[in-house]
Amino acid sequence: MTDIWYTEKYNNNLGLTFKIKGTLHCEQSDFQKVEVIETEAYGKMLLLDGLVMTTEKDEFFYHEMISHIPMLSHPNPERVLVVGGGDGGTVREVLNHPSVKEVVLCEIDGAVIDVSKKYLPSIAGKLDDPRVKINVEDAIEYMKRQNKSFDVILIDSTDPMGPGEGLFTEDFYTNVKNALKENGVMAAQSESPIMNQKELGLISNLLKKVFPIVKTYIAPVPTYPGSFWSWTFCSETVNPVEIKNEKAAEEIEKHAKFYNKDIHKSVFVLPNFIKDIVKQ
Repeated sequence: MTDIWYTEKYNNNLGLTFKIKGTLHCEQSDFQKVEVIETEAYGKMLLLDGLVMTTEKDEFFYHEMISHIPMLSHPNPERVLVVGGGDGGTVREVLNHPSVKEVVLCEIDGAVIDVSKKYLPSIAGKLDDPRVKINVEDAIEYMKRQNKSFDVILIDSTDPMGPGEGLFTEDFYTNVKNALKENGVMAAQSESPIMNQKELGLISNLLKKVFPIVKTYIAPVPTYPGSFWSWTFCSETVNPVEIKNEKAAEEIEKHAKFYNKDIHKSVFVLPNFIKDIVKQ
């Protein structure tokens, strides 16, 4: 039997390749090509426009980092907004925090939600939780209607192209700031510090125009470009290095595969080359 391989090309010189068992789903939604493939090494893998979004084996790196760092920087997060994140992994992690009363998922492409529920239940299985409210709409328009509505906002967007392009503007993040309650916090995925250095620098400087406190943090994600990723934390008042609820952090550690309280502090310690990228 001929081996079948899927390769995501990062540029003309570099990519990442996976031996696959086959394609489980493929459709062209109103916004992008949505696929699920079965890989030998990483289990089921969600692709959007040919780019790896998440896999069964390594999804916890990304979803725990985008969720628990900002969530535990808030003393009592009750209402949380997840922008993008239609695979459900970020929502799942947010719901592990006992203080949470409602999670709003704002995802522009309903096909991502439907496909994830069907093929990736270990990731998307909490989307049917009664605390979750799903809005299938453009987050740009949704955010304009919010005013001091959320304790935590997580921007779990795709790359700054296609459906995600409009989420990387000063106007959008100004609306995000206005949507936060007093002492609210926000975190956004901010690309690979290896493969997307220009984009990381632009995102960091953009956020500094809107928020007085902007701190980048980093962790591995094996199937993302460079196997290394960044997120950027923002707030008007909150220092994210300090865990605000030690009891909640201890509970999260019981469920988490990657996150722990030592990790929380260490991910803000940046190598010199990343300091250079994000400094203004």
